[in-house]
Amino acid sequence: MIELKQYQEAANYLNERMPIHPKVGIILGSGLGELANKIENATIIPYGKIPHFVKSTAVGHKGNFIIGTIAGVPVVAMQGRFHYYEGYPMEVVTFPIRVMKLIGIETLFVSNAAGGVNENFHVGDLMIIRDHINMLPNPLIGPNNDNFGVRFPDMTRAYDRELITIAEKVASENNIAIHKGVYVGLTGPSYETPAEYKFYQKGGGDAIGMSTVPEVVVARHAGIRVFGISVITNEGWHFDGDYTNDANEVIEAANAAGEKMATLFTGILKAL
Repeated sequence: MIELKQYQEAANYLNERMPIHPKVGIILGSGLGELANKIENATIIPYGKIPHFVKSTAVGHKGNFIIGTIAGVPVVAMQGRFHYYEGYPMEVVTFPIRVMKLIGIETLFVSNAAGGVNENFHVGDLMIIRDHINMLPNPLIGPNNDNFGVRFPDMTRAYDRELITIAEKVASENNIAIHKGVYVGLTGPSYETPAEYKFYQKGGGDAIGMSTVPEVVVARHAGIRVFGISVITNEGWHFDGDYTNDANEVIEAANAAGEKMATLFTGILKAL
């Protein structure tokens, strides 16, 4: 079990090097790390220099904390995350969330690349996450860490309704087409079979990915508000011709949506 002092040592390292102390954290997922270029007056801290942090091995994840401002709002962004499929235990996967809690983060934006199983979703679309289905090990299994939250945290409103309303307004004002839906978190790293896509579609899922849910669970356990969004990078509802899932194509699709993501996040931050 990771001890409180390990979280504190990582938080202290960051606090000593942060020129500002943001209340908003952002996790930039697969292919979306380029949003970091929108951060002004940036201070970059590689994960490898932070006590008790591990290395992010996922494609497209640079592995940096970036502290700066977006639209004048102080933020700290994770340029890449950790995944269960990398072989890390859940405590390690979610370690940065509790560190962000200790440095003062009150609101967390999470983003990811996801496969769409809703037949109305197409490559490049954005989906506000309104709820999730967790098919990953729950990161709170084991002794409860009372320093962060209660044993049985409520997940009725895991994704903050006020932030969702703000995001919808910003999208409308900027003519950004947007969906709302349910994100299914799976272990990966293999992509899903056609039968699995259909199974999770029938079970109420709209998009499928390999991240985000553990971070959201730990953030809510710690009392952090959450806003989540997925970029639809492949369509898991039709399998015509020579359809395959390709990791490079997923990242390319995620990168292509970067400008829309930046506009949306900037507008939400301005409204906070």
